[in-house]
Amino acid sequence: MIKKNYIYAPGPVMVPPHVLAATAKPIIHHRSSDFDPLFSNVREGLQYVFQTANPVVVLSSSGTGAMESAIVSTCSPGDRVLSLENGKFGQRWGQVAQAFGFDADRVEVPWGTAPDPNLVEQKLKEHPETKAVYLELCETSTATVSDVKAIAGIVKNTDAILIVDAVSGLCAEELRSDEWGVDMVGCGSQKALMVPPGLGFVSVSPKAQEMIKKSTSCKFYLDLGKYLKSMEKNTTPFTPAVNLLFGLEVSLAMMKEEGIENVWARHANNAEAVRQAVKAIDCTLFSQNPANTCTAVNVPDDVDGSKVVKTLKNNGITIAGGQDALKGKIFRIATLGWYNQFDVLTLIGAVEQALAELGHKFEYGAGVTAVQQFYKNLK
Repeated sequence: MIKKNYIYAPGPVMVPPHVLAATAKPIIHHRSSDFDPLFSNVREGLQYVFQTANPVVVLSSSGTGAMESAIVSTCSPGDRVLSLENGKFGQRWGQVAQAFGFDADRVEVPWGTAPDPNLVEQKLKEHPETKAVYLELCETSTATVSDVKAIAGIVKNTDAILIVDAVSGLCAEELRSDEWGVDMVGCGSQKALMVPPGLGFVSVSPKAQEMIKKSTSCKFYLDLGKYLKSMEKNTTPFTPAVNLLFGLEVSLAMMKEEGIENVWARHANNAEAVRQAVKAIDCTLFSQNPANTCTAVNVPDDVDGSKVVKTLKNNGITIAGGQDALKGKIFRIATLGWYNQFDVLTLIGAVEQALAELGHKFEYGAGVTAVQQFYKNLK
């Protein structure tokens, strides 16, 4: 039997063939004039998908590198920061802040729920000296989306900046950086941007740029001040991942042609189709604020949760399991980036097959039917 592999995990994702082909172009020197049009196109495309007129820094790093650069470039040891932690990745930014000597108020939010904007407002009133607020656009570990618009509306009226982790959420969830007043957005290349892993991005508002000038944190490679200065000459301070930029140039052009509103809508429709299918096969959602980036599904009581991911993997389907206390209790599936309704049908058909194999009792085919009905009703 011919085995094909499919990735339905929340990153890295499947990459369009023409994006991959672009990464195989002959190498060019990043200090030559050949680099100028490539970097200009990438910078303009990033501003479009970030929905910002502010500079978007490009780093050769993972999304974590992008987020760490935003954190260490803006604050100094002893500065108070507010870290809203409703999952595994939210916790990471509080850990980074503590590692660099910040006075981190790490607020634990129940996993599967979004931070309460009222709590943020209260915290900032109690501590007006707070320099930065860290927030997930999508907490990928629980497939939970946050109300970034509401929280941005609160933070922008204070001296603090809002740093949003959109590593998985950019282009999958609605995010209007400038319109909402988001100061910094961090992202990675291997999610909805549809590029292989290896690039990180950070948008930087004027308010954040002023903080960068005053930051005394220890940093070198991740010093955003260096990148902003180099961008004045349309270049980078260190050697960039040139061939990944070739791929990014293509993917950004694809999304601009589709239109960012349509990109958001496609992710929303695919995610809703998944959610309806999940309910149709007698499963439940984990998150109380479900994201469009990915979907977290509670493992049915009649199934050994430790076997779901492995069973799908044996059939060539890669998804993600739960993390920490959620290990074996949920599984996470995504149609993030280069996916359409037929990918959703493939995914749900595979999930049905795996759950039936593991003993889950449900009406076989109900999930696939729910997906078909959902897309039929969209027309």
